[in-house]
Amino acid sequence: MKLFIIAAVLALAAAAPSSYKPEYKAPEITIVSQSDVRNLDGSGAWSYGGSDGTTRDESYAQKQISSPSSYGKDAYGKDTYEKESGAGHTNKGNSYWVSPEGQRFTLTWAADEAGFQPKGEHLPVAPVHIPFDGKAFKIY
Repeated sequence: MKLFIIAAVLALAAAAPSSYKPEYKAPEITIVSQSDVRNLDGSGAWSYGGSDGTTRDESYAQKQISSPSSYGKDAYGKDTYEKESGAGHTNKGNSYWVSPEGQRFTLTWAADEAGFQPKGEHLPVAPVHIPFDGKAFKIY
C-alpha cells in the first residue's frame, strides 16, 4: 500500500506543468569572417570572427626543442639528465569576447617548451612570497 501511495505521488509530481521560464535568450550569432592556412612544413594559422564581436586567432608551428630524455634515462638505461633534441609543437593566439553582462575579455596565450602561458586582465594572480625578517615569509 505504501508503495502505491509513493508511486501515485511521483506520478502527480511528474505530470505537473513546469513553471520554468528562461529569462535570458542567447542572441543568434553568425560567423562573419574565417580563415584557415595550413603549410607543408606543419605550420599554419586560423581565425574567425562572430557577429557578436567575438574573435579568435591562433597560429602554430613545428619547432626543434630540447627536453630531458625519457624519465631521466638514456637509451642504455643509465641515469642521465642531459637534454635531447626533438620536434615539438608551438602554439600562440588570442581570443576576444563580450559577456552577456557587457564585460569585455581578452586572452592571449603561448604554448611551447616553457608550457602554457595565458595572459589576461581577468585571470587571477598568485600571491608573491618575499623573504621577511630572515625567519618568515610575508605574503603580498
